[in-house]
Amino acid sequence: MEWVHSHLHVSAVEATSSQEASSFGRDTYVNSHSALAARLASGACVDIMKAIIKGQVLNGFALVRPPGHHAMTARAMGFCLHNNAALAAKAALISGAKKVMILDWDVHHGNGTQEIFESDPSVLYVSLHRHQGGLFYPGTGAATEVGVGDGEGFSVNIPWPCGGIGDEDYLFAFQNVILPIAEQFAPDVTIISAGFDAAKGDPLGGCQVTPLGYAYMTQMLYSLMKGKILAVLEGGYNLRSISASSTAVMKVLMGESPGVPQSLEPTIPGLIAVLQACKVQSRYWRIDPMCILKMQLQLASSEVKLKGKHGTRQMRRGPVWWRWGRKRVVYDHCFNTSGTR
Repeated sequence: MEWVHSHLHVSAVEATSSQEASSFGRDTYVNSHSALAARLASGACVDIMKAIIKGQVLNGFALVRPPGHHAMTARAMGFCLHNNAALAAKAALISGAKKVMILDWDVHHGNGTQEIFESDPSVLYVSLHRHQGGLFYPGTGAATEVGVGDGEGFSVNIPWPCGGIGDEDYLFAFQNVILPIAEQFAPDVTIISAGFDAAKGDPLGGCQVTPLGYAYMTQMLYSLMKGKILAVLEGGYNLRSISASSTAVMKVLMGESPGVPQSLEPTIPGLIAVLQACKVQSRYWRIDPMCILKMQLQLASSEVKLKGKHGTRQMRRGPVWWRWGRKRVVYDHCFNTSGTR
């Protein structure tokens, strides 16, 4: 655990084994079994990663609880005690990997994972998450958060400005941001922080990703990595969405192809987020300027269409009898007679 966590943090988690019920902050409740569950979850991720690096297995899916990507070096939060994905990444580096990519598609930003590796250029952390200008939990993950020191440029954030983001937006981000950067970084192994709270039907995430969307994303990574992937279960609050999405990911890891996506046309909010990420990351990675220009033109065209659709509308009017009384001057001044604006 102390590969990524402080001794004090590990001791605090272990101390809960003697307590019937306690909590870390206001959002992470534990009982006397939680510390053992967290150790087993992290240990499973480490063991699978070691097996992948040694060539004993091609890939794996760690179906574990509690999740981990919010757990920071010295703080448990967001239902997370130990950072499973971070521990797996450290295990990969210790076992001989030179570079590791962590792709986090949980609807919440993995603030813990980013914090642990923000100054480490051997780990590329990429996150797609609902952000809403910092109003969505945990509030971190702006596009401008790119890492610090030697790790500057190795944190890549694609923050969705609202809910309702779906398959097309995620796949558009993969095509234009994630895969180009991943190809240049050339990781030896990839870890997916596989939260399924961006799935359609999740009561907290409010997004629209389908099982097929998760399958497409996994397939893109699978083709890039030649199969060397560890998926680690993170968040999710709808059991049907979790099971259907997890199954879709597992099928791809077992060699089943989901086919080719039919559409990569993003929503306007999705396009804005991807364009913003491209502009930020172009300082550190080769991002095709023609792709950025194409997105800018696409955004301008979408805005013109939207304005044309909603630009002419009935103006709110005052009481009609004002037209013939003492308030006629007010009526004419505030409510023009054309009926539009």
